[in-house]
Amino acid sequence: MSISFDPSSSLPAVVGRLRAAGCVFAEDEAELLLSAARTHTELTAMVERRACGHPLEHVLGWAEFCGLRVAVEPGVFVPRRRTEFLVRRAVAAHPDAGVVVDLCCGSGAVGAALAASLPGSAVELHASDIEPAAVRCARRNLPEGARVHEGDLFDPLPGGLRGRVDILAANVPYVPTEEVGLLPAEARVHEPLVALDGGTDGLDVLRRVTAEAGEWLAPGGILLFETSERQAADALAAVAASGLVPRAATCEELYATVVVGTKPAA
Repeated sequence: MSISFDPSSSLPAVVGRLRAAGCVFAEDEAELLLSAARTHTELTAMVERRACGHPLEHVLGWAEFCGLRVAVEPGVFVPRRRTEFLVRRAVAAHPDAGVVVDLCCGSGAVGAALAASLPGSAVELHASDIEPAAVRCARRNLPEGARVHEGDLFDPLPGGLRGRVDILAANVPYVPTEEVGLLPAEARVHEPLVALDGGTDGLDVLRRVTAEAGEWLAPGGILLFETSERQAADALAAVAASGLVPRAATCEELYATVVVGTKPAA
């Protein structure tokens, strides 16, 4: 493939290559790639990576999330736009939050968005993920002073957080194991399986989170996680079984369902 680096003349060629590869939004993607590439060689490599099925965000090196440009490295889960609804619900429910935890943080997009959206300037922010690549990425994206921990769910968090967390955002995987193979190739091939596979019914990781969440939340603190509409009833039941007060919210525009569990005030 030969592409001239002059943007005005390169656009049709890039669009044609992406369209031939099946990219639905070829024009928009072509403009992003052209704006990111610094040389002809780099442009050619980026276009070919995208045409071969790599997520656009991995090719660009960033994703847009809640108005932020979030760094996303290869092998790291790409933040979805629907998850912006979780951030909005968290800020609306607990605008005075002082301690925030981003569990299963991936790139740290949720934590970064919460830090940018909460009105307080002294939010204590922690994030954790089991994937080393995600931890590295989150450390790039989270604001100065935030602490990123590597390990399984709550295990790496400082014990001093117990009973102090105001917002616990858990971006847990919720795709049932047998349905992972049905996901788009760019997800199942290029994103970590641990960030997608939620077990037999998609709620295995969620149940582990809800079982411990109450120990970490402050009175009045909230747990939030995303799930599918068909899993919502079981997810609400898991939250209730943990002693939290459950409720669900949906956003038709983003096709998002968020479950919130509130720890009763003392």
